[in-house]
Amino acid sequence: MNLLSVGASYRTADVATLERLVIADHALPGLLDKLVAQPFVGEAVVLSTCNRMEIYAAVNTFHGGLGDICNVLAEFSGIPATELAGHLYVHYDEAAVLHSFKVSSGLDSMVVGESQILGQLRDAYHAASEADTAGRLLHELMQQALRVGKRAHAETGIDRAGQSVVTAALDVAEATLGDLDGKRPLVIGAGAMGALSVATLTRAGVGPLRITNRSAARADRLAEAYGAVAVPYDDLDAALREADLVVSATASTEPVLTRERLEAAAPLVVLDLAVPRDVAPDATGIPGVTVIDIDSLAATRRSLPAAAETAAVEQIVTSEVDHFLAWLRGADIAPTVAALRTRAEDVVAAELRKLYSRRSEFSEEQRADVSRTLHRVVQQLLHSPTVRVRQLAAEPGGDQYATLLRELFDLDVPHATPADAVPEIGGPA
Repeated sequence: MNLLSVGASYRTADVATLERLVIADHALPGLLDKLVAQPFVGEAVVLSTCNRMEIYAAVNTFHGGLGDICNVLAEFSGIPATELAGHLYVHYDEAAVLHSFKVSSGLDSMVVGESQILGQLRDAYHAASEADTAGRLLHELMQQALRVGKRAHAETGIDRAGQSVVTAALDVAEATLGDLDGKRPLVIGAGAMGALSVATLTRAGVGPLRITNRSAARADRLAEAYGAVAVPYDDLDAALREADLVVSATASTEPVLTRERLEAAAPLVVLDLAVPRDVAPDATGIPGVTVIDIDSLAATRRSLPAAAETAAVEQIVTSEVDHFLAWLRGADIAPTVAALRTRAEDVVAAELRKLYSRRSEFSEEQRADVSRTLHRVVQQLLHSPTVRVRQLAAEPGGDQYATLLRELFDLDVPHATPADAVPEIGGPA
């Protein structure tokens, strides 16, 4: 099988399109099952965040796999395939490996170097593992991508130079509000993005901080953890009127902040970090209300890390891609080598049966001696060639050696893929 990644992000689609592509947690298992049920898709991992939705897949063919994935995405999003195609990027084999490592290291993030994507990728991998849609090829890719992301943050300064989306949004808000010190912030939502917002605001010294959420218990726990104040969700309108800055990051499928609600709360700066958006589409142009959403952030692309830090991460990514491709080429030869050894063992077994049928006077001990001798001869004859062919196969262009072995020895290796040869390794990085 081959690797294929297909997706849309802030680079290729606006928020309105990303909203239609976002995959709710409860819908994710169904999407994964639908993907691997397609004729050309064998494995699938779905990464869905506030500014990207992409699928990593192991496919039988490029065109067949791409067609299957696009059709499933069109069905789930309700976007016609012809319209969807204009927002998608596609990476195949080596390019798919490179893209996944850039994503995990933060190089492809809206705010280069942010580390939140690493946790999101881990969650996507775990979800696919639980749904049993990540086979050995994607297990290896995902685990390696997570290791690459950890290396990038541990071995370079990109973690310090990079920022979260929340921090970038606060930078934009500061241009409108001025110094955020003394401003009254309100966070709507106590999920992953809401918690990140609370943590970021707390570190920035903005406060006193208030939190509201449909689930009061989650708001209470988050407020207690950061010394904030939990506000009942039913008091949202009053809380908005008392706030200068609002960070909204709910998982609601309908707008939380309507035009009427925001008009009553002006003046106000709203950071809408939710996908789908929390601010109603018609809530624009309200006097005294500034809305900053994912599209606004994509347009500014603030606070890029220093070139030296980016270059250091790119070097890590390049070396890790080379390492993964070498493994991929070497893994491709493994089923063929196994088939060759099986063929040799079968020949030895057949010849021993013929010999024993002719020489019935052989004792059990003699038969065992003859059997051991023949097996040792075969193992010694095959050892050096198989070691060497594995080395050669790991080099660029090494995929030809598996084909040559199969042709030379007339080996039948059904579904010989790198994924079949991956040894089981440790848990997620």
